[in-house]
Amino acid sequence: MGNSSVSSTYQRLMDNQMIRETLVFIESDHDRTVAEQIAITEIEAPPFKEKTRAEDFKKRLEDLGLSDVRMDDEGNVYGIRYGTGKGPKVFISAHLDTVFPEGTDVSVTEKDGILYAPGISDDTRGLAELLGVIRAVNHANLPTVGDIIFGGTVGEEGAGDLRGVKAFFHENKDIDGFISIDAPGADSIVYLGTGSYRYTITLKGDGGHSFSDFGIPSATHALGRAISAISDIQTKVDPKTTFTVGEVWGGTSVNAIAEEAGMTVDLRSNDQTELDKLEEQFLQIVRKAAELENTRWDSNTITVDIDKFGNRPPASQPKDAPIVQAAYGAIEQVVGQPSLAGAVSTDANYPMSLGIPSVTLGLGGKAGSAHTLNEWYDPTGAFIGVQKNFLALIGLVGIEGISEPLLEKRVK
Repeated sequence: MGNSSVSSTYQRLMDNQMIRETLVFIESDHDRTVAEQIAITEIEAPPFKEKTRAEDFKKRLEDLGLSDVRMDDEGNVYGIRYGTGKGPKVFISAHLDTVFPEGTDVSVTEKDGILYAPGISDDTRGLAELLGVIRAVNHANLPTVGDIIFGGTVGEEGAGDLRGVKAFFHENKDIDGFISIDAPGADSIVYLGTGSYRYTITLKGDGGHSFSDFGIPSATHALGRAISAISDIQTKVDPKTTFTVGEVWGGTSVNAIAEEAGMTVDLRSNDQTELDKLEEQFLQIVRKAAELENTRWDSNTITVDIDKFGNRPPASQPKDAPIVQAAYGAIEQVVGQPSLAGAVSTDANYPMSLGIPSVTLGLGGKAGSAHTLNEWYDPTGAFIGVQKNFLALIGLVGIEGISEPLLEKRVK
């Protein structure tokens, strides 16, 4: 998958003494990066309640000398390192939020060199690597051609629905490329985005006693009809298209005809057309289930409340896109053979759907049990993640007098 201009760019960068010294600096900075990772992990960042961690991260960006550091109205924090003004503007970020609810014990423990804590990897390691990249850029002290915005975003997980990157790109129309530091594997490049729609469905009726009021519709029965029909949906294998009923609730006791019942549903596809077709079929099923339950009891009391709380657009770009090639070349220099990952859902989905070149690059080190209380992280050799991110970034924005930017200015 080699590209001659990418190869020659990285050859010039790797031939530069200061770049080589900076890669050594990153390795020597490893313990500090891990210490920051631990410190940030121990600041809670539940969904929609990331502010305490965001304020801490904002101060860290300020302490590293970035210009115009700010927290926007959505809760993202970011600052800029200006280039010569003749190159592209790149936003590189990691997400501030975790999946864990408020009150979760996020204390970090260590055993045999392995770190354990909810959120120790996803995506606190990304935040720590981002800070490490800033220190590396500061250490190199070479003038970049393009501008670099470093930041932490909110709302990447779950019901956050990418609200952070959506707000950022709504406010900042002059971004030419985006890198998200997230996902396992320092060799990994995510360049495709899986889209998803998420729904809360609530069915409501009059309810009553199971014996004395028998003969009226039940919200749980209507819900059951819907779930049964949903489970029989046929979807395409390619483009991969999926569905699941994630949560189910309803009723008040064993001897009650349910007044209310509900479910959350996740619909996903790598293709917008297939996602929209699946959504239409799903909504027809939900409405039909209420109708069938009413018809069964010659009634009209069951109603449906449909709340769409998630909309992550699917997105794609060619594997030979310059931003993918730049990441590929950077990984080859310090990690080994790059791996082009399949489509998943990350912060890169949204800018990619806008036509902005975007990738999600994997973390250094090893991790496991993400999104569980037993999440763990092995920092052995993890500095290669920072080295790779540093090289990918400077490859994209260019270094004055050394290399031209691999990324073109999208916004003229």
